[in-house]
Amino acid sequence: MNGASVLALEGRIVLGAEGDALREELQTLVHDGKKKLVLNMNNIEYIDSAELGILIEAHLNAKSQGASLKLCHLRSKLQEVLQITRLATVFQVCNTQAGAVASFSV
Repeated sequence: MNGASVLALEGRIVLGAEGDALREELQTLVHDGKKKLVLNMNNIEYIDSAELGILIEAHLNAKSQGASLKLCHLRSKLQEVLQITRLATVFQVCNTQAGAVASFSV
């Protein structure tokens, strides 16, 4: 996959165990030297505001370590939230997982 690490997220991302697990997984990948990270959000049913914070933290942590974090397969509601909060300018969002992976080589 072009050296990219893809995390396929499912269910709800909310404050608590789910959010902590995501944070730890992303920190581990960056710590292990992974520089190309993709979060596939296709099966995310819900994300709360605290977890948007985790995504921002993950993005900043990755960037500070020379890595890049991209999101793909966002549902329309999450796309709308990113637009309203202006986080769409922070994250690189791709329509498909293949597009996100391919975008690292551009």
